[in-house]
Amino acid sequence: MKYKRLIYSPVRAMSSNYLIEISQVNSLITIRYRPDEQRLRTLELNSWQLLRLLQAQLPGLSCGSLSLDVLGDDQWSGITKCNGSDEEIFCCLFVKAEVLHKSWKAKRVSGSTSRDEYGNAVMAYDVFLRAASEWLSRRTTYKPAGLLASGVAAMVLSCLILMGLNFWLDQEVHHRNLHRLPDMKDNVHKWHVDEIYVLVIIFILVLSMGSSSMVEEEQYIWHFLTSSFYLIILRKIVQFLVIGTGQGLFTLIRGQNSRSYIQMFSVILILMAGRIMRSWHQGGVNWAHLPDISKWLEQAGKDYVKSIQLVSWLLVISLGLYSLLSFQLKKYSVMVFGFTFSVSGMLVLQQILSYQDTAFTASSYAAVSRVQIIYALLGLLTFGAVFSVPWLMPIPNPKTASSHDVCLSNNFLVDIKRKFLLLGFRDSTYVIGWAYMHCWCLLQLLLQQPTNSMPVALLLVQILASMCYSSNGGQHLKQWVEVAALYYLGMAGHFALGNTNTLATIDVAGAFIGISSHSTLLSGILMFIITYASPMLSFLSMVMYISMKETCSLVNLKDADLGHFLKMTISFPCLVPLGLNSILLVAYTIVLLLMRNHLFVWSVFSPKYLYVCATTASVYMGVSVVSLTAVYTCLVCAWRSGTLWCSIRDESRGSMGLQ
Repeated sequence: MKYKRLIYSPVRAMSSNYLIEISQVNSLITIRYRPDEQRLRTLELNSWQLLRLLQAQLPGLSCGSLSLDVLGDDQWSGITKCNGSDEEIFCCLFVKAEVLHKSWKAKRVSGSTSRDEYGNAVMAYDVFLRAASEWLSRRTTYKPAGLLASGVAAMVLSCLILMGLNFWLDQEVHHRNLHRLPDMKDNVHKWHVDEIYVLVIIFILVLSMGSSSMVEEEQYIWHFLTSSFYLIILRKIVQFLVIGTGQGLFTLIRGQNSRSYIQMFSVILILMAGRIMRSWHQGGVNWAHLPDISKWLEQAGKDYVKSIQLVSWLLVISLGLYSLLSFQLKKYSVMVFGFTFSVSGMLVLQQILSYQDTAFTASSYAAVSRVQIIYALLGLLTFGAVFSVPWLMPIPNPKTASSHDVCLSNNFLVDIKRKFLLLGFRDSTYVIGWAYMHCWCLLQLLLQQPTNSMPVALLLVQILASMCYSSNGGQHLKQWVEVAALYYLGMAGHFALGNTNTLATIDVAGAFIGISSHSTLLSGILMFIITYASPMLSFLSMVMYISMKETCSLVNLKDADLGHFLKMTISFPCLVPLGLNSILLVAYTIVLLLMRNHLFVWSVFSPKYLYVCATTASVYMGVSVVSLTAVYTCLVCAWRSGTLWCSIRDESRGSMGLQ
């Protein structure tokens, strides 16, 4: 009899041929056994290990001492029959296997053993190992039903609260507009097609979450639904022009309704940019092999990629300077912000031309230093705009108050105070929103893959065109629809940058740009910035969007205090993204619970849920930035308007005293 080495570890026994799958090697022992005894010894050792794992999960599991009288004379009939709680069943199965094993060893010593007794012992161990393995595998994903129900109920309740706040605010805004626009009384309970379609988009997305194929190819759903939404908007504009004037479409080109034409061209520009972005990355899983613009650029060579980067950089810089110069600010303010923005842009251009050819040169000391300087300049421009612009914004001259487009009240001093609050808040949020958007785009040109530079620029074009459409819409457009449109643009742009619902498309290499030493925290932040570049850009644009909406109607209201002003200004930009995201989060949480035993739960549904949670984090971050910026700006403008009101009052009293 020769010595053999026996490897034992937690196993799963197969009932068909009693083969054992070794999952982990814990130790090696050398023993002297016959083949049958060696096999039973292996099963026994694995059963002991699984029993220890069961005892860790079930503290009440204690089999106690074993007895040879457990089975009696009929050894086979009771092998698989055990009733009671989980502890009792596992203890019963383990004890039966051990008793059969010891009985076989005792009879083998006396020489009266048979193959049936050996088979019964093996079968008993097999039943215990299979039952224990299945229970432990279920235990890894098991959660108490009460805990899951309470968690889902809390999420549903928060979703209902957010949607209820949106509905209540929409009703309040509608009643407020009825006092200013009497012709809207016929549309009290009338929903338009664009408003219904905003909710239809969410409904379609929720329905698509139950299909693994739809989850893998979600980018096509977003592109199609967003394009369809803007086609509905374009149809609405054309209908308004034709019905409002009673003329033909071609005759309207010579008309004087310039606002509607600006809206029409803005929507057409959004659709054209969206079509190009749709063709930039095929993405997904099943259609990733199809040709697209990014693959063509990579095959064409670095010169074509570099040309696209230069065009994208020029487009971002041009839009940034034009949007800043077109706003009526003092020359020194334009010069300071324009100069800082131009310097940052030139450094980004130098980085593109010099250090994005190879990964080796991009990791050199000079490249890292230049990237860190760009980080510092962009941060200085952004935070400088946030904290300094509300204090440095010029105060309007009260003597020229009547020349501004502001609704004056009977009380001149109160009207001057409200006027400066409106104008100061509008001008400040415009500049701060401009700094947010264009600094973010420059940062993305630096961090994104070279082929993604054009989608970043086109996304900026779409957002600016959408805000241009909103600013020329008057009071007949629902503000929550406009905010939802920006949210949808951000989500469609997320997939246009090559992102999918698989973890393989995360740009890990870009997360180390500008980092001289390894830092998990900084790399994680940069990875988040790269992955959620598009949604964050849409949220940051809400600050600039606030400044481009008309808020003159608030001045005439008696309750137009600071709280009411903030409620009417930032409620929709904050509540609409939170409400829409909460619907998707709750729906996919329920879908994941229902699909927890699905074949693709780890390859499709779980990665998608990670993206949903990360999207929720980006929504909360964006909403926090918008709300904090608006509140800070409003408080500063209110304090300065109060100071202005006191100075004007003192001057008026002094002049009356002299008289």
